[in-house]
Amino acid sequence: MGNVILIGFMGCGKTTVGLRLSYRLRRTIIDTDKEIEKEEKRTISDIFAAKGEAYFRDKETECLRKLLENTGNQIISVGGGLPLREENRELLRELGQVFYLRAEAETIYERVKNDTSRPLLQVEDPQAEIRMLLRERDSCYRDASDVVIDVDGKEFEEIIDEIEACVQNGGRDEITCD
Repeated sequence: MGNVILIGFMGCGKTTVGLRLSYRLRRTIIDTDKEIEKEEKRTISDIFAAKGEAYFRDKETECLRKLLENTGNQIISVGGGLPLREENRELLRELGQVFYLRAEAETIYERVKNDTSRPLLQVEDPQAEIRMLLRERDSCYRDASDVVIDVDGKEFEEIIDEIEACVQNGGRDEITCD
């Protein structure tokens, strides 16, 4: 379908990279979290509070199915938990080339430590929670992805250069651009 899909843990840079990549490649960007918020007419935090995580995860799967019907040649940024479901990983692979933006726990913590809109980090020790969630999710992210890009210590332009090179390389090679 020609889509470029960005996955990874919260704070890894999916939104910023996606926006900048959309300008570079002259493609529209779709953020699944924003699509769900628009449809539900409330924030992700409010959805979690009112309906729970399972409901939100169902909305993510529904969003992917809609994208599969209507979307081609775009940049798609997905929520950090979306690839956890096997069904979602399969849908992501059908949608296009999947890039896992991988970051270390310390990098993520520095980026999100003051963001109170992240429901999964409203815990006593958010840094420990990030480490635990990263350990749990890494294999799902790797399974869903065609390309793994380590983002620690890199400027956004470097990351975008790597993605663009991989997109131009075409195909679904099991390569790591780092």
